Formats: sequence, structure tokens, C-alpha cells
Amino acid sequence: MIEPNHPQMSIGQQCRLLSIARSSYYYEPKGETEQNHGLMRQIDEQFLETPFFGVRQPLGTLPTVIP
Repeated sequence: MIEPNHPQMSIGQQCRLLSIARSSYYYEPKGETEQNHGLMRQIDEQFLETPFFGVRQPLGTLPTVIP
């Protein structure tokens, strides 16, 4: 999509043509923390056990692990 070594167009010009911010080109996602993965796993397990709870009720069934 964006060619960093383009002979005639800078990265900024290419980003403008694509209507994206130049910072979006350089952005590298950090990924998820182990704690967040653990919470998502617990939410998934709870939902699979009790899919009839809806959205709000499962929050009360999760243990409080956030300091």
C-alpha cells in the first residue's frame, strides 16, 4: 500500500493520498497483557457456561482481580 522507498513520493504524500494520518503508518500495536488475556478467558468461560446471562450480569460473577 505505502512504499517507503518510492523514488518520487514521500511517505507523507502517500499517506495524504490514502487519507490516513502519517502516525497510523508508523503505529505498532503493543498487544495484550497477560492480565487482560486472563480476564478475557474468564469472561469467555463464564459466557459459555451461562449464555443466558446477557451482558451485565456476568460482570458480577467474575472475581475481583484488578488492584
